[in-house]
This record gives sequence, structure tokens and C-alpha cells, in this order.
Amino acid sequence: MNGSELLKKLKKLGKQNNIAVRFETKRGKGSHGTLYYGRYKTILKDRRKEIGPGLLSKMLTDLGLDKNDIE
Repeated sequence: MNGSELLKKLKKLGKQNNIAVRFETKRGKGSHGTLYYGRYKTILKDRRKEIGPGLLSKMLTDLGLDKNDIE
């Protein structure tokens, strides 16, 4: 899964659960940005590149989610 796919899935999940989801590029360095899911946040790297399983797991934990939530 790449960053764009993750962002798309999180926006869909947020819409279903009435949770605000936003991505701010100005709050990151280079191609990184800050992804907000309700009151939680994490850093999202380049949206075109693949996210490894370990990093994906850590990002979902930061957002208070698990892998089953986005499948």
C-alpha cells in the first residue's frame, strides 16, 4: 500500500465514522506531511512510495487504529 492509498482509505473510514481526516504538507519536511485522524496524528512519508508493514503498523497505532480497520 502506498501513502495515497492509505490516505484514501482513512478518509473513507473517517467519513463513515464522522471523524475529521486531513493531511497537511506544510507540517512536514520534503515529501512528508502530517496526517490527522480526529485527535490523533502521524507523519506520512512520500504518498507515491510503498509503506512497509512495520511502518504501516506504527502509523495506524499512532492513529488509534489497527490493520483490520482499513481493510
